[in-house]
Order: sequence, then structure tokens, then C-alpha cells
Amino acid sequence: MLLAATFIFAYYTVWTFALPLLENDNPLQKFFLPRDYAIKIPVILLIIGVTLVGSFIGSVLLKSSQKKKQGKKAN
Repeated sequence: MLLAATFIFAYYTVWTFALPLLENDNPLQKFFLPRDYAIKIPVILLIIGVTLVGSFIGSVLLKSSQKKKQGKKAN
């Protein structure tokens, strides 16, 4: 996982910081997606991540409140 994270970080860093400084006909340009994806992909991943974390926290809160209600009913 560390190697994958290192590769992704290096790829994204070169994509966002180095490619805008190179000419459009440079051979390195063909290894990367268009620059607008450098913003779209992280934003979409962030939205998905926040949604998943929020859903998990919400489900845990609902389950704990249901357990508290059941505990009060039993007493």
C-alpha cells in the first residue's frame, strides 16, 4: 500500500506541478490525462469519502440510540 500511495503521490505531483511548465508537444504529455481531471478526480473522491464516512457515523448513531431505547423499555 505504501508503494501504491507513493506512486499515486508522485504521479499526481508531476501531473499538477510539472506538466503545466512543459510544452504541449512534449512526449511526457501523452502519459497523463487532461489537466481538468486533476481537479475533478480528487473532488469526486472527496465527495464519495465524506458521504461514506457520514453514512457510517449516522448508522452507528442510529444503532446506539436504538439500543438505548430498547434498554429503557426492558427496565
